[in-house]
Amino acid sequence: MATKNKFPAWAWLLGIVVLIAIWGVSTYHGLITSEGVVDSAWAQVETQYQRRADLVPQLVATTQGAADFEQSTLTAVTEARTQWQDTANDPNASLEQQIAASNSFDSALSRLLVTVEAYPTLTATENFQTLQSQLEGTENRISVARMDFNDAAKNYNVKVRRVPTNIIASIFGFETKPFFEAAEGSEDAPTVEFDFDE
Repeated sequence: MATKNKFPAWAWLLGIVVLIAIWGVSTYHGLITSEGVVDSAWAQVETQYQRRADLVPQLVATTQGAADFEQSTLTAVTEARTQWQDTANDPNASLEQQIAASNSFDSALSRLLVTVEAYPTLTATENFQTLQSQLEGTENRISVARMDFNDAAKNYNVKVRRVPTNIIASIFGFETKPFFEAAEGSEDAPTVEFDFDE
């Protein structure tokens, strides 16, 4: 009569521990990979904002050539650009702070471009048209980079919150990432008023 091959209890326990360890390591590496995708997507957003930031001084210089252009608009754009650069270069700035600075930059530049439309002699210059074309291309790139970032953040956030992966995420300090959302009030077109009677 053949003897029944029976595993001792400690072997079963060891097997379960090994399987849990393999699952934990695999889950941890999956979270690291997803977080890397989010970081890479954010780097692309920053690259496109930097491209825009590099174009703004030329745009401001060209616009200042208009005799009676609103100085406060130019100041707001310059300050928003500086704030964005300071936040982007600050290693202690959170992703939320960087997104807020980006939204402020978006808003100031939008106001400038709307205001510029009231200066046909300025918008007719070749230099301004070239800058405007470059900015339009950059805005499209920013839009795509922000969508890619939001997609990466969504996928990462789902992993971080999904059971049982959330256990590993909690143990190792993986936190959800914020989404890049439109600034409050951006759904309304800016209102620009000019007094041409003076």
